[in-house]
Amino acid sequence: MAQISPSILACDFARLGEDVKDVCERGIDYLHIDIMDGAFVPNISFGPSVMKSLNKVATVPYDVHLMIEKPDRYIEEFVTDNTEFITVHYEACDDLKATLDHIHSCGVKAGVSIKPGTAPEVLDPYLADIDLILVMSVEPGFGGQKFMDSCLPKIRYFATAGQTQVAGLQQGDTPCNYLIEVDGGVGSANAHLVKEAGVDIIVAGSAVFKAADRSAEIASIKE
Repeated sequence: MAQISPSILACDFARLGEDVKDVCERGIDYLHIDIMDGAFVPNISFGPSVMKSLNKVATVPYDVHLMIEKPDRYIEEFVTDNTEFITVHYEACDDLKATLDHIHSCGVKAGVSIKPGTAPEVLDPYLADIDLILVMSVEPGFGGQKFMDSCLPKIRYFATAGQTQVAGLQQGDTPCNYLIEVDGGVGSANAHLVKEAGVDIIVAGSAVFKAADRSAEIASIKE
């Protein structure tokens, strides 16, 4: 069974708190917080104050996805008692290892995301330092896009890379211990594809928040 992290980007922002409270009561595992800066991606979403306003209604941890340039400038702003993961983009970091260390120094887990056009091998040198790998199955920056099945070999790559690294450990090596997440165009109709590939966490925005029966959609995606 996969875990689910609905993206609040698909909420009705006129009733954001109500929507978040509602899905938290329906068995979700994380709340996916998409932060877009209008530079790394074309759109602008919201800032840390909006996320922090949800602290009083959210009952699951935050899974924060920074789709922004030079993310080190803002990492501390997204650290709250609810924050479990802060994920940055490989393509947006000048020194990924330093950024991962920065996130860890704030007491939260560090994730790295790669865009559809980025090869999975670029993360090989960092696998032991990563807590979460987010594979984009759409181009980042827009909600409601169609799922790209080119993400499936990447998911399988990371599932195998983690197992291989652990199996081949030498004395003094640090084992890989990351979760694999997928984001973009996943719902109950195709969730089985990413779960079979090895995904641990599924981000689902429109599929959950726009579902006629949110409980049924969440259960179907997870199971």
